[in-house]
Amino acid sequence: MKTYQRVVDVSVAAAFFALALPVEIMVGETGRVSVLGTPAMLIAAVMIALIFSTALAVRRWSPLIALALAWAGAILQMGLGRPPTAADLAIFGVLYATAAYGTRRVYWAGFASALTGALVITVYLFLGPPFASGGFSLRTLPVAVAVLVAAVFALLLAWTIGALVRAALRATANREAQERAEADAAVEQERVRIARDMHDVVAHSLAVVIAQADGARYAAASDPAAATVALTTISKAARSALADVRLLLGQLRHSQGDGPQPTLADLEALYAQVRGSGVDLRVTVDPAPASEAPAGTQLSVYRILQEALTNALRHGDGPVDVRLAWHRDRVELEVRNPLRVPPPAAALAPVRTEAAGHPRSVGHGIIGMRERAQLAGGQLTAGDSGGEFVVSAVIPLGGQA
Repeated sequence: MKTYQRVVDVSVAAAFFALALPVEIMVGETGRVSVLGTPAMLIAAVMIALIFSTALAVRRWSPLIALALAWAGAILQMGLGRPPTAADLAIFGVLYATAAYGTRRVYWAGFASALTGALVITVYLFLGPPFASGGFSLRTLPVAVAVLVAAVFALLLAWTIGALVRAALRATANREAQERAEADAAVEQERVRIARDMHDVVAHSLAVVIAQADGARYAAASDPAAATVALTTISKAARSALADVRLLLGQLRHSQGDGPQPTLADLEALYAQVRGSGVDLRVTVDPAPASEAPAGTQLSVYRILQEALTNALRHGDGPVDVRLAWHRDRVELEVRNPLRVPPPAAALAPVRTEAAGHPRSVGHGIIGMRERAQLAGGQLTAGDSGGEFVVSAVIPLGGQA
């Protein structure tokens, strides 16, 4: 409950008390108006007005307490034989609050109180105080039924309005919660995508730099010119990685910024980087693409090849074979390289889409390749095959699934 709501409720209750108290003082216990009253009548008037006003003040903070106070005020009023007065209007506000702000139990307690209260007031008016003219009989039965129906209608109307407000408040809260959840999911998805791109860019470039640095260190003794060539390749790879990282960081700062989106035209530069690291890279494209593939498919193929070649640079030993087959409805991708040392069993576990039911790899690179294939609607496997590490993927050419 907000501060301004407390201030409004207390102000309304104070104004209600100022209006209800004079009326209660003027009403005599027999129902006749009397300007002067006994001290007991004055105390009773103050208590009734104060109880109903307090119920209004706390109706939003604690609807249950407000409902209890309303019943206490009504019972005190009937116990003193007093007729309904302006103070009883607070009951409508309390019933509204039980339906609008109360818990589930208080909600239904308000509904039951509306029905019970209508019955009690009808019985009280016809059988209770001396001002009940004529009492209850067959002659007054139609009037009593009419009073009961009117009381039920009036009390349930206040409760029903509160129930409608409750439904509107819950719908608004649910909509806001859904919007927050969707926004959080979008942010998380964007962060995962950027993290995947960061891994692809940085890991590949660092693998090229490390391979060139190691090769230059050993070749410099016999061929000084090899160090210059290696440094040139290192410089190009580092500058390319720096440009990509700057784009990705800019995307983190500005959500509308476009990150690096490589295409198939960039594959030759990727192959050149790998060959420049001293790797014997053999690429076969059969059949060739008949038309331009969707942008999402091109990005997936590039990133999967980039990560597979990075793994070959870091963990492989020997030539790397790349095979691309562009069919009418799909592209098949395969990267093979001999393993340097027998890897742990966990690292070589097959990795497929979750739908296939195969276990996941713990490596971030293989997980990233699998996610790339899944986002494009395809599937990917990676693992040991007769002393070779094989990455195989099938991606449909219809775009993202």
